[in-house]
Amino acid sequence: MTTTEITARQAALGDIEQELKMTRRMLDRVPEAHFAWRPHEKSMSLGELAAHLANVLWWQTAALQEDGFDLANGPRTRSAPESHAALMHKFDENAADLREAMAAADAESLSAPWTLSNGERTYFTLPRAAVLRTYGISHLVHHRGQLSVYLRLLDVPVPPTYGPTADESMG
Repeated sequence: MTTTEITARQAALGDIEQELKMTRRMLDRVPEAHFAWRPHEKSMSLGELAAHLANVLWWQTAALQEDGFDLANGPRTRSAPESHAALMHKFDENAADLREAMAAADAESLSAPWTLSNGERTYFTLPRAAVLRTYGISHLVHHRGQLSVYLRLLDVPVPPTYGPTADESMG
């Protein structure tokens, strides 16, 4: 692998393994009995948010494998999973697919343009690496932060992410 490829990978996917580990740990705390709970009427339910987190990985894989995505033709489900086991299975399945797609990515493919559209409307065209960082990893981190608040409000111990929580140290 050349220095250019390492730099392109790091720019696009730098800390994804750590983010996957922290996200899986957070999802593992989601209590199935509270899938329907929501902190506010405008908020997603706990189950919907957890499912969305598991499915954000699918978006990253699609960004690595396709030249773009048309929202008019794609899956838009955010329904709660059937069970905690199904949630974890979906996350693990999507994480494995993402790892496989990452392994196949090279510097050229990471710098190629990627477009998000909805039918005739184009939202943006950006280099694939920028899409992966912003709409993949940052999106994952954003919703994981939301999930940590949901867990706190439900009095579920929040696992550490970038540092210890009031419930657990980094150990």
